[in-house]
Amino acid sequence: MTPAIITLFNALVLIVISAYAYLSSDTPSVTALIPGVFGAVFLVLYGPMKRGNKAVAHVVVILTLLLIISLIKPMTGALGRDDTGAIIRVGAMMLTSLVAMVIYIQSFVKARRS
Repeated sequence: MTPAIITLFNALVLIVISAYAYLSSDTPSVTALIPGVFGAVFLVLYGPMKRGNKAVAHVVVILTLLLIISLIKPMTGALGRDDTGAIIRVGAMMLTSLVAMVIYIQSFVKARRS
């Protein structure tokens, strides 16, 4: 999987899960939409990244790292509440972001070697 494709996939997962979490909540909070904002930014950056813009690729990697770090607190909160739905939602967002990060790093290492 290419870095651009995983960026697109991660963006869609973040937007869909974030919107679902917000819309399905009894007491919706705007903070549930933060991962969706990251997803929207990734969606915008997908085109330049697909065309090989290295600066955009680095921005996406930094934003993905920030996203992973920012999802730690919601995960600990979901675990503390024993909220299975939230654990699955946040876990899915973390998983796709971690997979994206691994693919980004592999891509950077491959580019460096060549």
